[in-house]
Amino acid sequence: MPISTSDLKTRLAARALEEGFAACRVTRPDAIPDAPERLARFVELGRHGQMGWMAERMNWRASPAALWPQARSVIMLAESYSPDNDPMEALAHPDRAVISAYAKGRDYHDIVKKRLKRLARWLIETAGGELKVFVDTAPVMEKPLGQAAGLGWQGKHSNLVSRDLGNWIFLGSIFTTLEIDPDPAEIDHCGSCRRCLDVCPTDAFPAPYQVDARRCISYLTIEHKGPVDPALRPALGNRIYGCDDCLAVCPWNKFAVAASDIRYGAGPATDAPPLAALAQLDDAQFRAQYSGSPIKRIGRARFVRNVLYAIGNSGQADLAGVAQGLTGDPDEGVRDAAEWAAARLSQPGK
Repeated sequence: MPISTSDLKTRLAARALEEGFAACRVTRPDAIPDAPERLARFVELGRHGQMGWMAERMNWRASPAALWPQARSVIMLAESYSPDNDPMEALAHPDRAVISAYAKGRDYHDIVKKRLKRLARWLIETAGGELKVFVDTAPVMEKPLGQAAGLGWQGKHSNLVSRDLGNWIFLGSIFTTLEIDPDPAEIDHCGSCRRCLDVCPTDAFPAPYQVDARRCISYLTIEHKGPVDPALRPALGNRIYGCDDCLAVCPWNKFAVAASDIRYGAGPATDAPPLAALAQLDDAQFRAQYSGSPIKRIGRARFVRNVLYAIGNSGQADLAGVAQGLTGDPDEGVRDAAEWAAARLSQPGK
């Protein structure tokens, strides 16, 4: 006997929780009609920086229906990675590196995608149809789709915020040819709060709900190739991979739930490691130390470049020798960062 749409949706949500997801909602591929215009404006203003793939695949990214015309429903899943301490505490220790909470454990792409695939197999076995799964690496606008599905709303920092989960959440999606009743979209609950905007060290928000990636520390430390604008380097502080400030101050995090997987937890290489030790990593050591981590994808040169910016910002005179020792590095970006850090530490107060 064929399963009813309502029964399928109920069982799907229950199965998603069993797989470790914190929430499951459904929307339609055509549920974000304003996305193309918003994305086009973002690219037109150059706020995507060096992320050329945003412009190159804009048609697919802006329209889920264009990405896969056969899709009739989009299942949006949220998974919690809520840290067990305040990510901003490490900012007070300038000789230590600050790594974004999402990157302190195993690569979430692998963990979430495996959960999605298991859920997808169950869905096919239960109701048939065709489907595709996506986790961040495909041209899918997960956050607008997440809001359209009712998982949360895009806050003033542009990240998804949930009344039930806070904003420490990974998103995944399953596009399917099955017709599943959509959930109502979520509305904005930010109110007059602007903590996320005011805390940003580099003023990366031109206006509420708008981000200029070219000034965002997450972009600068992860996506940006080559030297970072010297005017922005001091604001990086000791953040060497990503930035959690705007997420950490969100008051909705009082509803955050514990991370669903212990593999998201920090280890010695990501829990405020000493800058001096990180700066000494060669390519083989870097790859070995961050195997299975999202950090590995930026490569040793960009990673050490970021570490040297942090060293230059540390005010720790004993780290000047570490920076000086890398002024002859084969990579231009590392050399530039080493020279900048050594010079900055030789001039206290600058």
